[in-house]
Amino acid sequence: MTTPLVDTEALDRAVADLRAGRDGWAATPLAERVALLERMLPRITARAADMVEASARAKGYGPDSPVAAEDWIGAPWAMTQNVGALLHVLRRTAAGQEPLPAHAVRERRGRTVVDVFPATGWDRLLLNGFTAEVHIRPGITPRQTRDRAAGPYRGRAPRPRVSLVLGAGNVAAITALDILHKLYAENQVVIAKMNPVNDYLRPHFAEIFAEFTARGWVRFVAGGAAEGAYLAAHDGIDTLHVTGSERTHDALVWGTDERAEERRRDDTPLLDKEFTSELGGVSPCIVTPGPWTPADFRHQAEHIVTSKMNNSGHNCIASQVLVVPADWDGTDTLLTEIRAVLRALPPRTDYYPGATERLAAVRAAHPRTEVLGADGCRLLVPDVTDRNDPLLTGEVFASALAVVRLPGADPAAFLKEAVAFANDVLPGTLGATLLVHPRTEKSHPQQVIQAIDALRYGTLGVNCWSAIGFLLGYTPWGAHPGHTRQDIGSGIGFVHNAFMLRDVEKTVLRAPFAPAPRGLFTGSPSLSPRPPFYVTNKTALTTIRRVTAFTAAPSLAKLPGVFASALRG
Repeated sequence: MTTPLVDTEALDRAVADLRAGRDGWAATPLAERVALLERMLPRITARAADMVEASARAKGYGPDSPVAAEDWIGAPWAMTQNVGALLHVLRRTAAGQEPLPAHAVRERRGRTVVDVFPATGWDRLLLNGFTAEVHIRPGITPRQTRDRAAGPYRGRAPRPRVSLVLGAGNVAAITALDILHKLYAENQVVIAKMNPVNDYLRPHFAEIFAEFTARGWVRFVAGGAAEGAYLAAHDGIDTLHVTGSERTHDALVWGTDERAEERRRDDTPLLDKEFTSELGGVSPCIVTPGPWTPADFRHQAEHIVTSKMNNSGHNCIASQVLVVPADWDGTDTLLTEIRAVLRALPPRTDYYPGATERLAAVRAAHPRTEVLGADGCRLLVPDVTDRNDPLLTGEVFASALAVVRLPGADPAAFLKEAVAFANDVLPGTLGATLLVHPRTEKSHPQQVIQAIDALRYGTLGVNCWSAIGFLLGYTPWGAHPGHTRQDIGSGIGFVHNAFMLRDVEKTVLRAPFAPAPRGLFTGSPSLSPRPPFYVTNKTALTTIRRVTAFTAAPSLAKLPGVFASALRG
């Protein structure tokens, strides 16, 4: 760890700066913390186009490509949305209001539930029909939940500490949002080591966080595994947060030598510090049988393909296993539509290191793999039956989708099978998506509720790709509780938690089953058109540019342009 290849002097200096600055951050009053976020927003928008261009070029396309909409969503929009969420909560607190409105916290079926989205009138307008609620762990009352919200700003500020954030290389905003969470929700100053895959973002982040770096509250450093290991073990680092793979966590905590498994078994870690993490897994998309129309099949095929192909599949929350009813005549219709959507997408590369080899391994293990698209990167494995299949036991982190057919002649029987499969067979608990027609839910309300309650995932999206929970800021993001450092799974802890809720079990997102105006006929009416994050959205790039500008500085004058673009998507 101290070889000449690692500039330990520079790393030591960065840690020393933070230790000198941590008390200053802890003493910064709420009004100034709000002002810092307000001044950050124009810096995000000023760097937005440059950030997107850097990301697009690195992934093999231009900033004006329709695909670049993903980079707008995954960087400037996600950052402005999360800053806005923090501002909403902190401004309420500064005004002497409770962070959570009283009506947002209630008891249901013996459990405390918190309505966290929509939080503002703008939310209701821009994402009409989208909602999110947080389920609190058993035994915590609504009153306790309200009292504990935004604790650091209500007389319960944690002591200041220095945190190491090990950034992810896939989605640009991850590192920035983790820094914001550490600063504002945990009262910690941050040294952020960028991932080598997207270190090109470091100068942009340095500018966006310029006031924080100037005051000794944030430091950005480059490097690979050696620098990360050096910092993790550094005496000046108090806590860590890592986004990545289970392997990254285990290498830091247990080591990589021949004694690593022995240490894990005996719970004698090399690294014994407070450690939070978000580590992915094998995420399912569960399709409940129902009275789908041809338009429903097409729309949900676009939805499913988006949940796989966004960012070329390089998302820890990408749908990897499509769980469908074996006894539903709609299954083959849906797969036909999915094939058509995959074939129609423009070519793009699986840019993340190792993706080519992982896709080759999928093809070698599954002779019946369907290659859909001229780029050879879009794989559909139509019938996976072996519960020990590599596609069901490990994250592929590339553009391969497995299909698993489960028995169940009706929604009730199928959901029972699907929940057991997702909970007991697939590794990881970060996120899952459940598709269910509104009429099916109306005719089987108890079975759908039981499935939602039983699925052990940190974020569950009902007719909504669970990744949307990563973006909203109000929706705590992390694995379902229960993992330990000896069995880390999808990680420990929640971030992106603007209300700073305690005792979180999971977030449940809901979205309209069909876009406007067709939702009127399915029982899910809303004003929301096809979402701009869909890979098939024709105006996504223009829409999300305008949404980003609106989110950073909302005004009625900007809404016509947003709606005009969104409705053409």
